[in-house]
Parts: sequence; structure tokens; C-alpha cells
Amino acid sequence: MHTPPDIDQFAGFAEEAFNELPAGFRKMCGNVSIRIADFADRETLAHFGIADPYQLSGLYHGVDLTQKSVIDPVTFPDQVWLYRKSILAEWQARGDVSLKFLIAHVLVHEIGHHFGLSDEDMHAIEDAAGP
Repeated sequence: MHTPPDIDQFAGFAEEAFNELPAGFRKMCGNVSIRIADFADRETLAHFGIADPYQLSGLYHGVDLTQKSVIDPVTFPDQVWLYRKSILAEWQARGDVSLKFLIAHVLVHEIGHHFGLSDEDMHAIEDAAGP
């Protein structure tokens, strides 16, 4: 078994995954920043009522595009958080996908929230796309 990537290697995989997304999709992301942490912090977990930090693999933090206005004050850039240890645990448990694929999947899912899509919307899109 390979040694799991450290946080810097994982960030490199996330950057590669983002750069491989279609150019138009990346452009629509604007100034969304991608952040990596081993787990979500306690406040985030408590906010969502999650006791086990392994249950949260990613998070979009910001105001989605459907709620933004050009007259809104400038705020911090929207962020997509990828939680390394949660994603690694899922990757090891599944064993049927590459780590890069799983990182890209979580990344796209969280960017979907930036576009204003709900979890249900994204699951419907994934189901329609097939395996």
C-alpha cells in the first residue's frame, strides 16, 4: 500500500483536478479559493450537527452565485474546503476509484454549491449521467 499523500501533495492533486476541469467551468468559479485541511474544525462540525469528522469530506463556504448582487459589498473570496483525511478514508474504503478522481468529485460537488445547486440537484445530475 502506498503512503497517503501529505497535505501539500494532496493540495497539488486538488490543483491538478481543478485545472483539468473545462475552461468555461473554471472561469465561472471566479475567485473561489481551494483550501485543504485534515478535518473540518469543531465549529463547522457542530454547525452541521456532525459528530464524526470523517463524515464531512468537503464544504463550500461563501455566498452562492444565485444570492450575489453587483451592489453587494466586497467580501472574502468564496472557499471550497477539501478535508484530506475524510477523503483518504473514503478512497481506501471504496477501493474502486483513484484518489485523483475522488478529489475531483468532491471538488466539483462543492463548486456546485457555489453555483447554487443543492445536494439533491447534484445527485440528480450524477444519476442522470450514469456510472
